Amino acid sequence: MGTLLEVKDLRTQFFTQDGVVNAVNGISYTLDEGETLGIVGESGCGKSVGVMSLIRLIPMPPGRVVGGEVWFEGRDLLKLDDDEIRQVRGNRIAMIFQDPMTSLNPVLTIGRQISEALELHMGMDKQQARTRSAELLALVGIPGAEGRLDDYPHQFSGGMRQRVMIAMGLSCNPQLLIADEPTTALDVTIQAQIVELVKKLRDEIGMAIIWITHDLGVVAGLADRMIVMYAGFIVEESAVKELYVNPRHPYTLGLLGSLPRLDEERPSRLRSIEGLPPDLIDLPPGCPFYARCSHRIERCLQENPPLETVGPHHRVACWVDVNEVAA
Repeated sequence: MGTLLEVKDLRTQFFTQDGVVNAVNGISYTLDEGETLGIVGESGCGKSVGVMSLIRLIPMPPGRVVGGEVWFEGRDLLKLDDDEIRQVRGNRIAMIFQDPMTSLNPVLTIGRQISEALELHMGMDKQQARTRSAELLALVGIPGAEGRLDDYPHQFSGGMRQRVMIAMGLSCNPQLLIADEPTTALDVTIQAQIVELVKKLRDEIGMAIIWITHDLGVVAGLADRMIVMYAGFIVEESAVKELYVNPRHPYTLGLLGSLPRLDEERPSRLRSIEGLPPDLIDLPPGCPFYARCSHRIERCLQENPPLETVGPHHRVACWVDVNEVAA
């Protein structure tokens, strides 16, 4: 498989009355064709801003991508003009947003909202687009799909609205689907259904996926590779199984420690990460996790560690080997 997406030193800032918010601070990663990449971290760490920067959805002002490159199918997306990036968005790269109720237009029927993209990007006429819209709703598991085309978003449940968003995302057969915390507002049984649906569609269609979440448990069985973000930086990147078995950054250890485990004979007490994330307007000079880290040393206060390889396809930004500390 070839490389589909390459992000190089991406930096995004927001210029506010209080100062410059350093939302994304030089992140770099690649995504192969057909691969699923999970991006995890707590609220405000730069997950959503990072992927919205890829397809130029950052509101300007106050936001601006101030540096970096985003290579997709041989073109730097950050250098495309407005018409060119609109041909990529919704067509080659699709995005599912966190809350479908605010993403769907409440005064347009579901059928109209799906068919609009088909007419715009695929050149279909109204009847062809309507037929295809019904096929897409059936594909994502909505019963009586054709009869639901003239319904409005408020007539669907939360899980069904999210399925509609997935159908819209898949409408133009994208090479890359970006899912921004698509199961956050859903109960756990519906979460599991949505994850299984996306896995099934990925295997059938062969698209690549970037799945953003704050919950490491949701993506355990979905992602091939994981990126952990904190304060706008990538602090760890690894194959998904390696990350759960051998986490190497103190923040990743903290995230995993806050998850309930089913594979322990005597369940251990869940641990919390003390303290709060740093102010992104006034980032400290050293490691951004320093104030909350139980493994910190003096060097962490002075110098922010770069991402370095610690194993096959495993990179960590930390001055301390947590395995040695644990031993």
